[in-house]
Amino acid sequence: MKNKSLLLSLLLVTILISCSNNQKETEMIEKKTFGKISDGTETFLYTLKNKNGIIAEITNYGAAVVSLTAPDKNGELKDIVLGYDEAASYEKCQSYFGVIVGRYGNRIGEGKFTLDGKEYQVSVNDGKNSLHGGFKGFNKRVWKAEPIMGDSSQSLKLTYISEDGEEGYPGKVEISVTYTLNDKNELALYYSATTDKPTIMNPTHHSYFNLTGDFTKPILDHQLMIDAETYTPVDNGLITTGEFASVAGNPMDFRVLTNIGAKINDKFEQLVFGKGYDHNWVINNWDGSVKKVAELYEPASGRLMEVISDQPGLQFYSGNFLNGSAVGKGGVVYNYRTGLCLEAQHHPDSPNKPNFPSVRLNPGEQYKQVTIYKFSVK
Repeated sequence: MKNKSLLLSLLLVTILISCSNNQKETEMIEKKTFGKISDGTETFLYTLKNKNGIIAEITNYGAAVVSLTAPDKNGELKDIVLGYDEAASYEKCQSYFGVIVGRYGNRIGEGKFTLDGKEYQVSVNDGKNSLHGGFKGFNKRVWKAEPIMGDSSQSLKLTYISEDGEEGYPGKVEISVTYTLNDKNELALYYSATTDKPTIMNPTHHSYFNLTGDFTKPILDHQLMIDAETYTPVDNGLITTGEFASVAGNPMDFRVLTNIGAKINDKFEQLVFGKGYDHNWVINNWDGSVKKVAELYEPASGRLMEVISDQPGLQFYSGNFLNGSAVGKGGVVYNYRTGLCLEAQHHPDSPNKPNFPSVRLNPGEQYKQVTIYKFSVK
């Protein structure tokens, strides 16, 4: 009898271990090939899922979010970010679909800044200015990927080492960005970086959102709220002037949910310079804590996206330079204003504006950033 009980116990343990292993196998983060880039390097696509059916597909090329589903008011899940079907298209792309940009997201005037009395010249790739890290910034690099399973989340940690002098930036920088999709319908981005020399750091995420889930439709009927009383005006080269201007009484006022298309074509000087919205808003009462800074709502679908961040600024770009030249997922042509970006970051040209919060990173310090996109319906 004792031997029989022992055998039954061993059999039960074996079954439990087998079930546990099978469960782990089904819960593993899917990895598949995403094609080769021009130098022959193979890239991969990783799929994160939550219990509510939301799926985020992320590639290690440019650390890009390739697709992201969100439910509408009827529970229908649709992809809401612009992107491509393979890495080769991301390599050719100049629109930064879904990528991590850096070292410095946004613009640096004439690509110049000074640290400790030494002037640095970084790549100039936007007229006479530097944009989003230069010709081959973080968005054009292959990152090391590490899938991570959590109890109520799935994550992908992406790491890249940017060598001293890359695109003209000083210091060897190691940066990681961890994408985490949790069961609260949040896609969270956790950034971390260190350097061996004084440098500047301002990476940001550049997804183009269209909450209709139909990329043939413009984003003009979306409604936007930004928690900001002021913004940083720009000159006609889109370089910040150093001022903080009030949003009151002009088309830059998004303090309550406001239709994006309502004033986008007004002959307001800032909109003329940007060919629409391409500006940085100054978050109210910024103290480095993680808090809601914006909401994006699409009335027809009922989709609502909250932007939660610890950054002092938020760049709103209304897709003014999309012109039909990019053919995206499933052969869809991305036309004028069919996607918008909400990029949590420090203010543009901060290295040259001493009144803006500092973007300096020193050896022995750790750069950190949190940005969360949270999805619901109303």
